[in-house]
Amino acid sequence: MRQPLRYPWLDLDVDDPSAPAIAVRVDVPDTRAEVPAHRHRKGQLVFALGGGVTCHVPSGLWMVPPHCGVWIPGDMEHSNVATANARIFFVYIEPGSADLPDRCCTLSISPLLRELIIELSDGVQDDQARDELLTKTLLIELPRMPVQQLHLPISSEPRLRRIAEALAQDPADRSTLAQWASRVALSESSLARLVVKETGLSFGRWR
Repeated sequence: MRQPLRYPWLDLDVDDPSAPAIAVRVDVPDTRAEVPAHRHRKGQLVFALGGGVTCHVPSGLWMVPPHCGVWIPGDMEHSNVATANARIFFVYIEPGSADLPDRCCTLSISPLLRELIIELSDGVQDDQARDELLTKTLLIELPRMPVQQLHLPISSEPRLRRIAEALAQDPADRSTLAQWASRVALSESSLARLVVKETGLSFGRWR
C-alpha cells in the first residue's frame, strides 16, 4: 500500500526563481510513499540517505539506492516512490545555475555533497551569507559527481509497460518468459524479440 508523500512545508514554492537551489528533507513513514506524476520548472536531484527511491520518467525507471541521487531535468514529467522508513532529500536547481545534464542520470553523492544537502534542508534561514556559501559550493560540487548505471529502460509499448508496472508492484515475481507471454497474448519468441527491440536487453536481464 502506498501513501502520498508530503513535503514538510505545504506552502513551499520549489520553482521560486530567486533561489538557485532549494533542499527539502522528507522522512517517509512505515509504509511505502509516492509522489504522483508531476513536473516543475526547476531540475530536481532525488537523494536517499536511508532506504530507497524509484523515479519513473517517460523513458524508464531510475533506482536511487542510499548515497546516490537521480538527476531529473526541469520540465520533465516524473513520479517518485519511496520505500518505508526512507530518509530522502529533494534538491531543486534553478535552470542555468549549474552545469548539469539535460537527461536523467544517477549520480554518486560524495560525503561533502551529502553534508551540504543536509545542512541546506534544515529550513533554518538565520545566516543568509552562510546559506549562500553552502548553496554556491553545492552548485560547484554537484556537476562533479560520477554517473552510475542504475537505469532501467521502459518502453512505451503497452504490453511491456504492463509487465514493467506489474514487476514494480511485485519485484519478487519470478514468472517465466512463457508465462508473461501468455498474459500479454504473445508467443514466447515474439515477446523475447519485443523486449530486445524496445530495451536492448534480454528478457531475463531486463526483469
